[in-house]
Amino acid sequence: MAQLALTAARRWARVPLPLRIAVVYLAARAVTTVFFLDAASVSTSLSRFGADPGLGSFVVGWDAQWYWIVADYGYPSTLPSTDAGTVAENAWAFMPVFAYLAKAVGLLVGSWGAGALVVSFASGYAACLVLHRLLRPRVGRSAAMWAVTFFATGPLAAMFQVGYAESLFLLLLFLALDAVARRRYAWLYLLVPVMAFTRPGALAFALYLALHGIVRWVGRRSEPLRTVQVVHIVVAGLLSAACGFAWQVIAAIATGVPDAYLSTELAWRRLWIIGGVDGFVPFEGWLQASQFWFGVWGMPPDWGPVALVLLVAVVGVTLLLVPAVRALGADLRLWSASYLVYLLAVFFPQSSTFRLLLPLSPLWGAVAVPRLRWWRLGVLAACLLGQWFWIHEMYGLGNTFWQVP
Repeated sequence: MAQLALTAARRWARVPLPLRIAVVYLAARAVTTVFFLDAASVSTSLSRFGADPGLGSFVVGWDAQWYWIVADYGYPSTLPSTDAGTVAENAWAFMPVFAYLAKAVGLLVGSWGAGALVVSFASGYAACLVLHRLLRPRVGRSAAMWAVTFFATGPLAAMFQVGYAESLFLLLLFLALDAVARRRYAWLYLLVPVMAFTRPGALAFALYLALHGIVRWVGRRSEPLRTVQVVHIVVAGLLSAACGFAWQVIAAIATGVPDAYLSTELAWRRLWIIGGVDGFVPFEGWLQASQFWFGVWGMPPDWGPVALVLLVAVVGVTLLLVPAVRALGADLRLWSASYLVYLLAVFFPQSSTFRLLLPLSPLWGAVAVPRLRWWRLGVLAACLLGQWFWIHEMYGLGNTFWQVP
């Protein structure tokens, strides 16, 4: 038996890497499809999708509806308002690249939903390839393959099969991180603008490039920093910052409302905060949410900010000191820190928080570093269990405030 397993492992290792990743990815997608079928079987008339929904309904459900609206109707020139006179939810909260790419592909495959599925599915596979390329020099071939497996089967892997922009954004992000890691900064002039108009996150990348530039400057004796590289880092960082604010400017010009984009984003936050929200204040969302959730959980709301500070401290220590995380190298840790700071600054944590953590997926490399078989199989089992639970709750039973993907 041991000899058969060894022979199978050797044969598997000789399979071309893209094909091995394709096998893992397709197997993961088959499992996700089973989980969606299970969600459809438990869905009732009380859930978001009604009784006995088809898989196509899940593809175009939840936020995918907004991307569909963007593709078919574009963006409103007049912001809709609520009965209270505040800005209501509208399409300006959703970037155009995924919506229109899905529409273009949909012209070939029959519908916007089919096009969205193709784009998400294909982008997910390509993201797996780039993630492996990004991680292999840092954690080794075996750990990189396991990291890709965790990524493909993770709790939020349903995003590879629905009309959300996450898969495409992750592909672009991994390509950008790989370009920085290989010091091929010129690629960022193409990748950053497309990434910025796929979903929010360009400002986090601007912060990352700033930190990357500082690290390169400090370590220029061990790794020479040429003038042309300095120029690329600075220009690409400024481009990322400009792209990060560009959608706000576009929305303001198109609607005639200076804060059209921020008001649109706050429309969702107002649903959570008693008394509403007057305006956007950086970092305020997490403080408000910590008090909100502690109250929901039956604990003193004042404990929320304390728990938030402790959480930030634990994450900081993890990124700085945990050996498996340090093995990823400075760049991936700097990206993780930059993105977390960005989320702290702009986001109001609620049920979609886990989805918004997907850009931290390179950290799967740290999870895969321990070579213990029981550890890796245990993480895989946890990924699959988490994915089943997430799909079951968000797509099968979703009908309340904490069941929104």
